[in-house]
Amino acid sequence: MIEVYFREFAAAIALAVEAAVVLLVAIGAGEALFKTVQLIFNGGLSNEGRRDIWLRFAIWILLALEFALASDIIRTAIAPSWDDVGKLGAIAAIRTGLNWFLAKDIEEYSARKSGGERGEKSGITEV
Repeated sequence: MIEVYFREFAAAIALAVEAAVVLLVAIGAGEALFKTVQLIFNGGLSNEGRRDIWLRFAIWILLALEFALASDIIRTAIAPSWDDVGKLGAIAAIRTGLNWFLAKDIEEYSARKSGGERGEKSGITEV
């Protein structure tokens, strides 16, 4: 009896977390679209401008991926079958891989950008 209520509670929590995923992606996409339109009307899209937009959107996507994985874990936490565990493992592997590559790209871009800004201030230019 309690297990049934707990399953329903877990399903409601997972649904709320999935709603948060949709909201995070929508906010990130809206911000990226707004910044893109703003750059176009302010003189065009430079490579750096596009990369800055990509970086902000990638951060939103990264956060959404974490929430999506949490939702999958919640849905599978209550008395899972081996089929459920296998599906969760595949989904977790894919989302973790996406997350890792995206985080690595963000880190590399941020390091290049901050290195370039420091170089400009000190008079050093990158080759």
